[in-house]
Parts: sequence; C-alpha cells; structure tokens
Amino acid sequence: MGYNPVIHHRRSIRLKGYDYAQEGMYFITICTHQRAHLFGEVRNGEMTLSDFGKIEAETRQSLPAIHQN
Repeated sequence: MGYNPVIHHRRSIRLKGYDYAQEGMYFITICTHQRAHLFGEVRNGEMTLSDFGKIEAETRQSLPAIHQN
C-alpha cells in the first residue's frame, strides 16, 4: 500500500519555527516489541540495567564523541 493522504494523515509534533539543528536537550523514547522490558527493571526506586540496558547506556554515552554536532 502506498501513501494515501486521506488515510495517512499525521499531525506533526514539531514546534513551528524551532531550529532542530541547534544544540539542545532531547527526549528519546525507545520502544521494544510488545513493550518487553529488555533494558532492565526498577528495584527499590532505582533502575537496574540488564545486559541490553548496559549496551544501550554505553552506546548513548559515546554519541557525543562519534557525532560532534
């Protein structure tokens, strides 16, 4: 099925006039298949990372060195 503007109409959540190329903080959401808890779990109010969670955290923390801007 190709793009059909009658049924494929999503409203943009981007702020009008905002320059998304500028430096700033961004909220990132990672969704897993069927919302499986693959990255860890909260225990006693603290996040305990699984092996997958540790890989994601290391990857995310290395991004500034890989992508200068």
